[in-house]
Amino acid sequence: MRLLPVLFLVVCQGHFSTCVERMVKGTAGGTLTVRCTYERGWEHYKKWWCRGYDWDSCKILVKSTGSERLVKKGRAAIQDNHSQRVFTVTLENLWYDDADTYWCGIEKVGNDLGYKVYVDVDPGRYYPSCAPGPWDPPPEESGLFLYLPRWVEGSLKTCLRLCLPLKIPHVVVNWCLSANMYLYLG
Repeated sequence: MRLLPVLFLVVCQGHFSTCVERMVKGTAGGTLTVRCTYERGWEHYKKWWCRGYDWDSCKILVKSTGSERLVKKGRAAIQDNHSQRVFTVTLENLWYDDADTYWCGIEKVGNDLGYKVYVDVDPGRYYPSCAPGPWDPPPEESGLFLYLPRWVEGSLKTCLRLCLPLKIPHVVVNWCLSANMYLYLG
C-alpha cells in the first residue's frame, strides 16, 4: 500500500516540478500573478489556466499557443518562458469573488497534466464596509436607502441599506441591513 504514494510522487515530479497544491494571495483591485513551473520536454506544449474545484469540469480561462507569445482573454493572460520552463498567468482587476480553486495545466494527448492552485483575495480598500455614519436614516424612518456612489479606479461603489422599524412600546428602533454594491466597468 505504501508503494502507490511513492509512485505517484515520482510520476508527478516527472511532469511538473511543483506538483503539490499551492495557495496564492492577491488584493482586490490589483493583479494576481501565478508562476507555473514544468520540467524539460514540455516547452512547446500548450499551457492553460482554468477555474473550478473539479479538474474535469473546470472552465479554461486562457490558453497559450505553445509559443512564448502573450495570450490575453478578458482579465486573464498567459505567457510561457521556454528557457526558464515556467508559464506565468495573470488575472487583472482582481475581485473578492475571484477567490476559488484554479489549475495550472499542460495540454497533451490523453489526459492533460496539471496541479491545483488555491487563490485567496484580500478585500483591501476595495471593499469598505457600510459602517454607520452620518448618512444613516433617522430612527423613525424605514425603507430602502441607496447612498450616492463613489467612483474608484474604474468601479462604482455604493452602499445599499434596508431599514425596518421595530416597534416596542415606548421605544422606536430601526433595524438596518447593509450591503456593499459594486459595478465593475472595464
